[in-house]
Amino acid sequence: MSQFVGKTAVISGGAEGIGLSIAKALGEQKMNIVLADIDQENLEKASQELKRAGVAVLAITLDVADETQWHRVAEQAIARFSKIHMVVNNAGIGGDTGPIEKAQTKGWQWALDVNLMGVMYGAKVMVPWIKQHGEGGWIVNVASMAGMGGIPYNGAYTATKTAVVALSESWASELQRKDIKVSVLCPAFVQTRIYDSDRNRPPQYQIDKANTTDEASFLNRTKAMVENGIDVSIVGQRVVEALNDGELYIFTHPNYRAAVQQRFDAIDAAFERAAQSPLLQHIANQKLDIL
Repeated sequence: MSQFVGKTAVISGGAEGIGLSIAKALGEQKMNIVLADIDQENLEKASQELKRAGVAVLAITLDVADETQWHRVAEQAIARFSKIHMVVNNAGIGGDTGPIEKAQTKGWQWALDVNLMGVMYGAKVMVPWIKQHGEGGWIVNVASMAGMGGIPYNGAYTATKTAVVALSESWASELQRKDIKVSVLCPAFVQTRIYDSDRNRPPQYQIDKANTTDEASFLNRTKAMVENGIDVSIVGQRVVEALNDGELYIFTHPNYRAAVQQRFDAIDAAFERAAQSPLLQHIANQKLDIL
């Protein structure tokens, strides 16, 4: 029998794309699904689709950048399903693109609040509930292949996704003793609407479009790559597969392995140069003292 049967997953950004794909895949495993999203219209459509498939689902509107709304989601999830076993921090935006000299603070703040703080709030609010029942559970954070290496002209997105990878590694060690498994999903291009994140941009994050003359060009290139990506349905199935195998890093694009390996090789070479430095010989072989 599946380890997920009868357990409850809270999924942010669950109304479409990767979030909905994960919801469907976990629903097939007979999990209860708490579907949360900022887009109320799409949320209702997704909820009805899951219900027609026989999935027990609760749909709740959520702006992940607002911690108080996360508490409301948790309270309603507990009221409906009694326990929470998993949080999937999927909600994210593509962020503004362009050269660093044209970066705008409001655009960066939007990416930070959604892609990073939204993940932190999701874990902060849901982990106590997962700990409370003592049955263990899961945190699944959706990062990106961008979290494994920088993408030119997309600094805010790259920075936040890299942070999500590091957070996941940190939480994996922290929560291991509570049998809460942490995974970080790092997809490359998937057929979603992430290139159209602007459709949900709140007023406080609106930027001066006059300073984004290259925006359309970058956006069109990103859209073309996304539309040529893998089918989103594969991602949810891959997540279930990886969770069953206890994977920390969940990859969907093995063809990126060589590119990521180049980064690791460069890091290893930098360590070797440091080890050869006369300035650092006194600590070159020093035993690590890590908590």
